[in-house]
Amino acid sequence: MKTQFLTLIILLAGFALQAQEKSNSKKDSKYETVEIQTSAICGDCKERLEHDLAFEKGVKSVELDDETKVLTIQYKKGKNNKENLKKAVTKVGYDADDLPADPKAYDALPQCCKKDNDPH
Repeated sequence: MKTQFLTLIILLAGFALQAQEKSNSKKDSKYETVEIQTSAICGDCKERLEHDLAFEKGVKSVELDDETKVLTIQYKKGKNNKENLKKAVTKVGYDADDLPADPKAYDALPQCCKKDNDPH
């Protein structure tokens, strides 16, 4: 009797683990990740981009790599797409892959964040 009870508990625990793994994989599949090359230069650029893009529809996380200037954005599928996120980057004042920065937004950037400056 004890052996059957232990077997039942082990089987139930196994089913619970499988259900949890399926649930986790479904959560991950709800999100998509894109990378966008930017014209960011400094830590201020990083803060500005990460802050402003975090408010875009469906965005879960935003991170700019200081060295490569690549912005990695994770967002909910169906809520946004790479082209819209690239446009959002240009509206902050930075180039996004092949899209140039919005001129008005670029002019509003602090002088240290202009493209012709050396990274600092």
